[in-house]
Amino acid sequence: MIHQLTLSDVLAEHARSRPQVTAVVDGEVRLTYPELDARVTRLANALAARGVAAGERVLWLGQNSHAVLELLLASSRLGAVFCPANWRQSADELAFVLADLTPKVVVWEPSETIAALSADGWIPAGAGYEEFLAGGSTADPGFTDDTAPVLALYTAAFDGRPSAALLSSAALVAHSTSLLVVRQMEPGFTFLNNGPLFHVGTMMFCLATLQIGGTNVFTPAFDAEEVCRLVDAEKVTQAFLFGQMIDAVVAANAGGKYDLSSLRFVSHSDEWDAMTTVDDSPWCRSKMGGYGQTEVGGMLTFLGLAPGAAGFAGRPSPLVQVRILAPDGSEVPPGETGEICARGKSLFSGYLNRPELNEAKTRGGWHHTGDLGRREADGTITFIGPRLRMIKSGNENVYPAEVERVLKSHPAVTDAAVIGVPDERWHQAVKAVVVLGAGETASAEELAEHVRGQLASYKKPRHVEFAESIPKKGFTPDYDALDAAYGGGNYPGA
Repeated sequence: MIHQLTLSDVLAEHARSRPQVTAVVDGEVRLTYPELDARVTRLANALAARGVAAGERVLWLGQNSHAVLELLLASSRLGAVFCPANWRQSADELAFVLADLTPKVVVWEPSETIAALSADGWIPAGAGYEEFLAGGSTADPGFTDDTAPVLALYTAAFDGRPSAALLSSAALVAHSTSLLVVRQMEPGFTFLNNGPLFHVGTMMFCLATLQIGGTNVFTPAFDAEEVCRLVDAEKVTQAFLFGQMIDAVVAANAGGKYDLSSLRFVSHSDEWDAMTTVDDSPWCRSKMGGYGQTEVGGMLTFLGLAPGAAGFAGRPSPLVQVRILAPDGSEVPPGETGEICARGKSLFSGYLNRPELNEAKTRGGWHHTGDLGRREADGTITFIGPRLRMIKSGNENVYPAEVERVLKSHPAVTDAAVIGVPDERWHQAVKAVVVLGAGETASAEELAEHVRGQLASYKKPRHVEFAESIPKKGFTPDYDALDAAYGGGNYPGA
């Protein structure tokens, strides 16, 4: 049987077909594709000498570096799994990752937090890494299974701790192919890896750039002045930038010191648009993005595939299927809210060491994203929010995220959370806990009517309480704390 395409194969092909193209730029390091390919082979064999075999894990603890891409590609060459950890985490969080991942090899950059966890045998970045790599042989390890997991990214803290989502070469190649088409990447495409590579948003563009045979430029972390310098020096086509980061770049280049015209990006402000080239690819035509998550390789739907669409998340990638499902697994009709579920080429292989979670997330043969959405009449998708819990009012299902989204659209509201409270007639009633902006006023009746104007009447809050803040777990409301403080209860299944 002829094997399919691994990330290692992508690199090997570029080494032959693009021998003069620069693959990597990282400070003083500049590597052509043949040079990168040779280093990856040596690194793979050096890892193998440390006991890294198919299925074993390799961990990177540090900021952005060309070593991240090399370790991922070397892992692909062995059938191993590479994980770039979130170096911003606390010692406790990183200790959990080490215990959960059980890596065979750890490559690390010195920091106070990481140093407190370091162990004998860890490979220091820089000179130590280079010495380790140079010790590997030049023999091809020959691993060929593109369905084997190769990348682990921690996400999905369903029980208060994250899980490692496993992505195969096949999934990553498929996602890269979709992304490079929507972004209309061409030879010469240069991506600045200034966003964190432990985040799928940066990693997906890094790998799509590899896929098209472009140039990946690395910088340790976002610094507006350094981004300007690198865009000018390397003629960067795209960088990991949004909102406040773009504003910081504009401020850093206020005097026009750097030429940023090579950067093809979405329109943002008059100053930004004057410095850059407003891109007309589907990815940047109006708004970047769509709907995605780590478990789908990055993007599941693209706004660029649905110009003028009713759905705020666009249309699905051509390599996936999307269904909006009810709790019983049946597909809900257009206009109704359900869970966004998917299957297809770019989806992940499950979570590491989470058999029960994997079974629950793949029931019925579909990946259950845990997010709520709606298919519109034109077939496009609207993302509503995370499916955290359901309220049962009478015989109707009410999803807190849907009501919260509408409440937050009120001009006086800065934050809101929705819980279910016991109700003698309806079993549960909707209660909203609302934070108003400084100097803003709004009555409970006004907010209820605001919701009723956009959602079915039974979804509007019957009770509204005003608060100074919403308790949070990470970026989401702490619903247990809200229930305790505001009388929540009677949830289905409780």
